[in-house]
Amino acid sequence: MSKALVLSGGGARAAYQVGVLSAVNDILSQKSGPNPFPIICGTSAGAINALALASHAGSFREAVDDVIDIWGNLSMDKVIRTGWKDITGGFTRVGKSFFNQGVGAKQPLALLNNEPLKVLLEEHINFQNINQAISNGYLRAVAITAMAYSSGESVSFFQGACELKEWRRFHRVGRKSELTMQHLMASAAIPWIFPTVKIDKEYYGDGAIRQLSPLSTALHLGAKKIFVIGVGSNRNPAHWGKKKVVRHSPSLGQIFGHLLNSAFIDSLDGDLEHLELINRLLEMIPEDEEKQSLGLRKVDTLVISPSKELDKIAGRNVRYLPKSLRLLMRTTGATARSGGAAAASYLLFVNHFCNELIELGYQDAMWERESIESFFETD
Repeated sequence: MSKALVLSGGGARAAYQVGVLSAVNDILSQKSGPNPFPIICGTSAGAINALALASHAGSFREAVDDVIDIWGNLSMDKVIRTGWKDITGGFTRVGKSFFNQGVGAKQPLALLNNEPLKVLLEEHINFQNINQAISNGYLRAVAITAMAYSSGESVSFFQGACELKEWRRFHRVGRKSELTMQHLMASAAIPWIFPTVKIDKEYYGDGAIRQLSPLSTALHLGAKKIFVIGVGSNRNPAHWGKKKVVRHSPSLGQIFGHLLNSAFIDSLDGDLEHLELINRLLEMIPEDEEKQSLGLRKVDTLVISPSKELDKIAGRNVRYLPKSLRLLMRTTGATARSGGAAAASYLLFVNHFCNELIELGYQDAMWERESIESFFETD
C-alpha cells in the first residue's frame, strides 16, 4: 500500500519536521528499507525537507541525518543577507515600486535577499539522484507545490513513475516536471519576504498560498495512507479557544502572523478534518460497490503536530537574531510582548530555535511510537 509523507510549509517552523523524521527513523530502524515513504510531498519550507529526502543517494537514516545537519547548524546569514545595507535596500526597493505601479524595476520585489539559502541548498540537494531513486523503486513520486501569480492556481510540480498522469481541478494543477532548484525556491518564496521565481514564462511564489487542499497532491499520486507532519498546534484541543489578555490593537507583526498562519496551517487542518469526515461517511456505506461508484476510498492518516505553542518558543529566541532583524521585529511588533511572535517564528532561522523544535518533534513522535509502528505495519 502506497504511503505518502506530507510536509507542510512554515518557514523556520519546518525544523520541527526534522525531529519527527529522526524519531521515525529510530522507530523503524530494524523494519524499514531505504525509504519508507514511496510518495513525498512538500510545500514551502516543507519542500526543502521533501527534496532533501527524495534526492539523497544514501539510506533513509543518512538522508535524515543530512537534513538534521542543515537545520541544526542553521543561521540567518545562511538563509538571507542580514547586513544593514541589505535590509534597508529591501525597503528602498519596495518604496520605489510605489512610483512604478507597484512593480520592481529590475528584479522581483522582496524585503529580504535569500540568495544564501539557494547556495546552501545547492550543497545538500542533488536533483539528479531523484530519477535514480525512482528507477530503483525506492521512490514513486516527489512533489512540491508553488502558487502561480498570473493564474492564481496552486501548481504541484511532480517527478515520478512514468504511469503517473497530470491533473487539473478547481485552482489545483498537477504538472509533471524535472524538478530543479527553481521549483524549490519558488515554493519557498514567502510573499513580500522572498522574491518570486520565474518558471516557464510565469512567476511563482510560496506554495502555501491558495493551497486549498494540501492532501490532494498525495492522493493524486496514488497514496492510500498519509503521514502528515504539521507545524501548528491547532489540532490540540488544549489550545482551542484560548483567550489572551488584550493590551492594545493588533500590531503589524501580529496581523502578518495571522496571515501566515492562515496560509501555512489552517488549510492543512481544514483538509484533514474534511478527509476524516469522508472516512466516517464511507464507513457507513455497507457495500464496496457503492463506494466504488462514488469514486471514493478510505484514506488512513497519521498526524504529528507540535504539543507546545511554537509562538512562545519563538518569543524566547528572537534575541538570537542579528541586530538588523531584531530591530525589524521590534519595530513591527513581531515579538512576544507585542503579540506578534507568530510572525517571527516563520523567520527565526537560528540554530537555537531550530534545535529546540527538532527536540520537540522527536519527543512528540516518540510519544506516538505505537501509532507510528501501526501505520507502517504491512497491510
